[in-house]
Formats: sequence, structure tokens, C-alpha cells
Amino acid sequence: MSSTKRKIIFSLLFLSILVFGGTAGYMIIEGASFLDALFMTVITLTTIGYGEHVPLSKTGMVFTMILAISGVGFFFYIFSIIGDIIATSTLEIFSGKKMEGQIAKLKDHCILCGFGRVGKHVYEFLSPELPVVVIEKDPGKIEELQSKNILHIQGDATLEETLLKAGIERAKYLVATLGEDALNLYVVITARGLNPDIYIVSRANEHGVEKKLYQVGANRVFSIYHTGARKIALSVLKPNVVDFIDVAYPEVLSDLEIEEVKVSETSSLVGKTIEQSQIRPKLNVAILAMRRKTGEMLFNPGPSTLIQDGDILIVFGERRNLDLLSNVASGKLAM
Repeated sequence: MSSTKRKIIFSLLFLSILVFGGTAGYMIIEGASFLDALFMTVITLTTIGYGEHVPLSKTGMVFTMILAISGVGFFFYIFSIIGDIIATSTLEIFSGKKMEGQIAKLKDHCILCGFGRVGKHVYEFLSPELPVVVIEKDPGKIEELQSKNILHIQGDATLEETLLKAGIERAKYLVATLGEDALNLYVVITARGLNPDIYIVSRANEHGVEKKLYQVGANRVFSIYHTGARKIALSVLKPNVVDFIDVAYPEVLSDLEIEEVKVSETSSLVGKTIEQSQIRPKLNVAILAMRRKTGEMLFNPGPSTLIQDGDILIVFGERRNLDLLSNVASGKLAM
């Protein structure tokens, strides 16, 4: 809930308390009827001043003064809220025009549809590398985007007019991270129709939706739950692979055939450099990283890097080639 809405709700609650309290006070102190007590409360709070409709005792006079001061304070508070609303609206208009101008100048940028839990993480990874325009319709998230000065469009990402405002015709990428698969489908369909060349990545929430997203124009589809489950399983079965991917290549987890291979002391690889081992030309397997016995991780080791006993090679390639390399590393086969 926005701060302005909270203030309005609080002011209405406070006004209700004043009216109820004032009416009850006059009925108890002066013995007035409900209508007379309500009338006295209203003219006192609004400072209209029609005179004493109900004869007042000294206690009633003190009560009236307190009620009048409370009413004046309440209306000052209301005026401050109105001023805030006017100022905020004016600022939003000018900042919105400024942001639209910035978006209009963008080219080869990325449009991110949705700023939920997944969308926020996607933005964090993408924003250092290229301009990103976020499309979001949730007022609460819009406030967050404004506070962080993030380029955004408030609207429905499934609508052509919203995507056009985000510069879909000039954009290079679009990422759909909405929480409902049907919405992501509409986004992909609309985006593909507006820009046939844009590269579209979409989130899939339910099993079986991936195929539909590919059919309507997505270039890449990621199932959040499938990817998460696979990473959990890999963390148990191949922890060194996951450690490497988390640090160096978090984006490749979904499709590449990645393996970790431990070099035994009987392997023909021991004592050779990567170039001398002929792993790449003979097996068509790439070495992404090496972990030494000490735990030191070598990312993208060069051709002169020496292979030692106990090294763990993080490699990728075809399964049959990975199996051959595993046999060589264990000493069962020689290169």
C-alpha cells in the first residue's frame, strides 16, 4: 500500500473517531439528543460557528475547545495530503515525460516484462551489461522502480501499445517473466508480431508450456522449477560443477553437457600441459576450469597450464567424448 493511501485511510479513520467521539461527548456531557449532538460536532469541527445550538456547561465549553482544535488540526493534515498528491502527480508527469524521452532514444535494448521475484534478479544480471526497460502494472512495484530510477513503463505487457512505448521495434531482446503462463504466451505472440527479429526469452511456470512458447515465437524458454530442481540434484551429484557454474557461467546450466573429471596419478594426462594433452583436438572436449587439490579454481585455463594428479577438470562436450576423457583421466585409457 502506498504512503498516500495510508495517509488517506488514517485521516478517514481519525475523522470518524472525531465525529463519533464528539457526538458521544455532547450526548453524555450535555444530555443532548443524537441529532443535536451530531450537529454541534459538525459545526465545531468545521469551525462554521452557528452559535451554541446546545446550551453548554463549563465542561461542555472545554470539550468544545478541544474538539475545535482537533478539527483545525485535522483539516491542516488533509490540506497537507492534498498538497502532497498535487506535488507527486506533477512530479510524476514531468518524470514520466523525461523517462519516455530516454526510452525513445534507446536502441538494441532489452525489454523486461514483469518485476516480480524472478524479474528483479533478471534485471540485476542484465542492467550492468545493456539498457533495460521494465514493463510493470503493479502500482507497488512502480513505486519501487521510481525510487530506484529504473527505466520503466506502467502498463500491460500483453498490449501492443505498451510494448511500443517500451521501444519494441528498436529493442534487441525481450524477457517475459510474468507469473502466469498465459500472460507470457500473449507477450511472446504480441512481441513477435511487432518485431520479427527480436530475441525472446520466456519464463515457463507449468510443465508442458515450453513447447507452446517455442511455437508462438520464443527463442529460449526456461522452466524455473525444472532448472531449480536440476541444480539441486547437480549440487548433490556434481558439486564442483555447480560451484564453477555459480561463479563463472551461471547462464549455461540449462542445456550444456557438463561433467567433472578427476585426474588420477596413473593417468597419462599427469605432467602434461593442456596443449600437450590434445584433449580439445582429439576428443572435442573443452576445459572450462580446473580445481586443484588445494581447492584453487582456475577459470578458462590456458594451453600451458599443467595437469596435475588430483586435479578436477570441469569440461563440456558430447557425452561419448566425456566418457572417453573420464577413462583417460582415471588411467583406464591412454591418449
